[in-house]
Amino acid sequence: MPQGPIDTDGLPQIRAGSARVEITPPIGTSLAGYFRDRVSDRVEDPLYAKALVLESGGERVALVSCDVICMPSATADPAREMIEERTGIPGGNVLICATHTHTGPEMRRGRLVPTNDEWLDSVPEMICACVEAACEDMFDAVLLPGVGYEERMGSNRLGRMPDGSEVFGKDGALGPAGPIDPEMLAISVRDHEGTVRAMLVNYAMHADTVGGTAISAGWPGRLASTLRDVYGQQCVTLLLQGTCGDINHHHWYPSRWISKGIEKATQMGRALAGLAVDATELAEPLEGDELGCIFRHVPIPYYTRDEQMRAEVEEKRAMDEPPGWWDYLIEYFDEWPHDGEIAQVPIQVIQVGEVMIVGVPSEVFVEWGLEIKRWSPAAMTLVVELANDWFGYIPTSDQALRGAYGALPILSRRLEADAGRKMTDAVQVAMWDLWEGETERERPRMGEGR
Repeated sequence: MPQGPIDTDGLPQIRAGSARVEITPPIGTSLAGYFRDRVSDRVEDPLYAKALVLESGGERVALVSCDVICMPSATADPAREMIEERTGIPGGNVLICATHTHTGPEMRRGRLVPTNDEWLDSVPEMICACVEAACEDMFDAVLLPGVGYEERMGSNRLGRMPDGSEVFGKDGALGPAGPIDPEMLAISVRDHEGTVRAMLVNYAMHADTVGGTAISAGWPGRLASTLRDVYGQQCVTLLLQGTCGDINHHHWYPSRWISKGIEKATQMGRALAGLAVDATELAEPLEGDELGCIFRHVPIPYYTRDEQMRAEVEEKRAMDEPPGWWDYLIEYFDEWPHDGEIAQVPIQVIQVGEVMIVGVPSEVFVEWGLEIKRWSPAAMTLVVELANDWFGYIPTSDQALRGAYGALPILSRRLEADAGRKMTDAVQVAMWDLWEGETERERPRMGEGR
């Protein structure tokens, strides 16, 4: 038995590799996250793509987390194809997600904030290089999955009004319009000598704390740097963003903690790092050696412009100064190209022993993540949003009709109101298919049906 802090005798033969590659764009690149163009003027901290490759029983999967606002298929699909060609890992076994930092580059072409096209064109290659580096650094691994709980860090950012409608914010609201997910799930990946080589952290919280015009990974970056301070520079931390479409760090009660800036990101990163350390240092190693993946596209209709929304647009268009973000919504409504079209929405389920990792696209309201966990067959389920594609927000079916930001068609919601239920139901089927041994007869082609 190798010398180390963990008795590895009889543990499954799992191999792992991890790597990180810097993907920081040049200063002068516009930053995503708000309804205005913020041109970056400095680098507060660098942005990275981070990869973890797992291998067991002849099967390999790769997880990639990038410090960007979202992960459209226009970036994820070419990266996945490169990875399959260069490493042999099937494209359907590669999950590529975003941390959702609001101080990183715009990833979506043709929107209000301009893209740095030269940099954006290089991202698939950088993601692939990161996975290749992880494949070149494989080692015998022990996985320790742990869980912690933190309900004080943030809140549901939507408020329920006395008339039953919902709003973005808290002014005049009776209270929060939905729950949070206090569960922090972490998996430390150690070699047999006990060195922590990688850490997966899954928590539902918007990465929108820094603001300003500096490039920054936000609190996910401070989480990673804190864990490197604890475990060493070899520790690669992948933040797998939870379903935080309606969750942010602001509270429904008074607090003396500042609510914006790099200091806030540092506080949050340290707090979650402490939870991850506590959870995994007290965890028992993963005993199962099953490794598998299902990747499917679910056909879901796009939102189609209706008379009710058209009337509201015309009402706002007639105003001298439309409120809030309505200037942008009017423009997007007029140019909406998806009436009557069907989106192909990717879902992905990865099994690692007793753990499942679920990848869903877009900014997903937290109740869908809680539902996926509730009906999962696994002892631990990490639900990862902003994975493999982007379709705006995915609110719950009822909240899609209550008007708050995240529910407004075209501006924030690109799919039909019932999209979340259809996606979540498809995830449940895929989880149980994988758990019970059902396999895909033919792996879907990336972007099939678009």
